[in-house]
Amino acid sequence: MTYAAALAALEGLALVAGGVWMSVLALTGEPDDRRQAVTGGVTLIVLALLPLLAARGLFARRSWSRGPAVITQIIALPVAYNLLRSDSVAIPAGIVLAVVAVTALVLLVNPETTRALGIRGPGNTGK
Repeated sequence: MTYAAALAALEGLALVAGGVWMSVLALTGEPDDRRQAVTGGVTLIVLALLPLLAARGLFARRSWSRGPAVITQIIALPVAYNLLRSDSVAIPAGIVLAVVAVTALVLLVNPETTRALGIRGPGNTGK
């Protein structure tokens, strides 16, 4: 579970870094559309909240945190696929993102993680 939390935190920090980078380039460079570039940067920073909150919850062993962490990984998979289909330096980023997302998903659905978070499966009322 600690590894899953670390991967979620890493994804959140990467989103923040990407958002800050886009925003700085938008303000200091010559983007095609400055407003769109700033909006993209702000959007990435806001999207970073989901994996960062999930990571914090996983580190604290909060059962609610697994849902946002799983959603983050599911969202990351199509992004990784699109990066893999590009004809640029984005392909290695797609490989890394795909590996991180699949690894995190495996860790998040692991029975040990489920037990550590106190999540009971369907039909397990704890009686």
